Amino acid sequence: MENVILLSDRNSHSWRFAQKIQEHIFKIRGVNIDLREIEITKFNNGEIRVHVPSNVRKKDVFYIHDSSKNPSDWWVELLLIKDLLLRGSVNSLSLVLPNMLYSRQDRKDQPRVPISARALADSLSKGIKRIITMDLHANQIQGFYPASTPVDNLYSFPAVVRYLRKHYLQDLDNLVVVAPDAGAARRTKAFLSKLEKAQEDSLVKQKYSFALLSKIRDAPGEVGEMKLVGDVEGKNALLVDDLIDTGGTLRKAAEILRQHGARKLFCYGTHGIFTKGTEILTEVFDKVLTSNTQYNENSIEIIDVTPLFAEAIYRAQVGLSVSTLFEL
Repeated sequence: MENVILLSDRNSHSWRFAQKIQEHIFKIRGVNIDLREIEITKFNNGEIRVHVPSNVRKKDVFYIHDSSKNPSDWWVELLLIKDLLLRGSVNSLSLVLPNMLYSRQDRKDQPRVPISARALADSLSKGIKRIITMDLHANQIQGFYPASTPVDNLYSFPAVVRYLRKHYLQDLDNLVVVAPDAGAARRTKAFLSKLEKAQEDSLVKQKYSFALLSKIRDAPGEVGEMKLVGDVEGKNALLVDDLIDTGGTLRKAAEILRQHGARKLFCYGTHGIFTKGTEILTEVFDKVLTSNTQYNENSIEIIDVTPLFAEAIYRAQVGLSVSTLFEL
């Protein structure tokens, strides 16, 4: 991997993310990968300018982008950086996008709207070797990209299960794993299966169950009626989702679960955007957890997923299986 380099913006939150990837690969694999800086600045009128100070010719570049940026800047920066690196004659370019923005717009849900996730794919695909991301909002987005640009969609659940078993094992007994809406049911059941598998070699066996909240969304970002399907009375409950935006759905879910007799309430969302702050959830949940795919202050618990990205980068480069990362 002597020709591999990691590339990131030192002045963004992705720099520390990239450093941790570099540290993990060195610690676990004994390989020291060069981490280099890209400069991203703006003209006075807001136009974005990118520059790489060092020579990247004939290098296999993994560019690690900051998902916490303004979505429009995030997209334009990707396009400009892609153009810069391909014109710089890199051997290959892989994009590491911890949270792939615009993933919620994966279909035409009403007349005369774009399929923004597909538009993003069309703009990024040409010339890119691969994309590495985590917990896509919709798995079918992988099909928006051609076979020449595979998308490695990593799953955070193994890391989350290990974290919960290490720090909250007693609270997991007789736990109900709750899907916040019907669309999250499959994802939540996958998480439940990971929990069950994790205790196969344990002497202490715990009981887990599944529940579902059925909701009607009045408008994007707003939640209407919500009903519980399942039993949570006297049990601890964990809500699992891929993304937390305003937190309105989860807050209302917490109120419904309390009304039905739930005890401790936990919630986990892979991509914690928290556009209305974290207090909307910390006021009603006993524990709020998210990953570090988005930058957040330390008012909530952060689960580090950089080891998964580090392993994915290493395995993709040397030709090992990436799917084994999904196992506990």
